[in-house]
Amino acid sequence: MSKSKEQDPFLEKAYNPIIQAAVMLGGSIAITILAKGLAAIGIIDISDRFPWMSAASFMLCFAVFNSVFSLSAPNTMKYWGKSIYCFMGLAALAGLFAWFVSSLSIGEAGSYKWIYFVVTIGYMVFLSMMGFMKNIVDFAQKEDWSHPRLRRKGGGGTTKGERKN
Repeated sequence: MSKSKEQDPFLEKAYNPIIQAAVMLGGSIAITILAKGLAAIGIIDISDRFPWMSAASFMLCFAVFNSVFSLSAPNTMKYWGKSIYCFMGLAALAGLFAWFVSSLSIGEAGSYKWIYFVVTIGYMVFLSMMGFMKNIVDFAQKEDWSHPRLRRKGGGGTTKGERKN
């Protein structure tokens, strides 16, 4: 069995938006709990808004990685649909956990309401850029670069190699 065949199950899991969102949510929760624990024993000092920062940071990580992984998706529209739902779920669950831990609503967390908004808009822009790049690559792969099609110049003119009589 070749190495590429052995790696396929891992890659399929890594490209799954549900698993990506679950890993990011787990990371946000783990970092928040670790920071709160270290603050409780006096090793570090953290802000009350730290859980919101952790949630927004992992949402940004999801946005970047998910957008890049969308390039290799066989069905882009299906992948995007799953991805957007996973992003909304990640934002909601990470936000609920941040609210639970910090006792601050997103409105009380200061600028994190706007950070959530900017990360969400940025995610949509990332997905759009990746979709545009994928379309360009697909077009380039379809074009025969060794013998490009000859195009007519000036409407009714001749093409290369033709003579006008």
